[in-house]
Amino acid sequence: MNKSEREKKVIENYQSDEKIMILIFAQWCINHDLNARQLYEETYPEQMKNQELIDAMEQTVPKEVADVIDDGVVLQVLQLFGNDDLAFMVQNMIEKREAKE
Repeated sequence: MNKSEREKKVIENYQSDEKIMILIFAQWCINHDLNARQLYEETYPEQMKNQELIDAMEQTVPKEVADVIDDGVVLQVLQLFGNDDLAFMVQNMIEKREAKE
């Protein structure tokens, strides 16, 4: 495998992992009765629509049949991909939910 092929493979792996991160975020939102697109748009109002998020929303399942996604997992995954602002917004949603409990 030459350098160009390796670089292409690294980029493909990153993009694949990023899609998984977006799906985790989207499903976590579904599981907690939150609108993922709205939360994303509130966090990043200057960005255009996020097609990857729209695609991920189509892959989510109803919360009644979804696996539990731990709050810490979604926060770590978001931060791993540099979505610190979105992780901060998610943390705020977690704190609001916990205040109601």
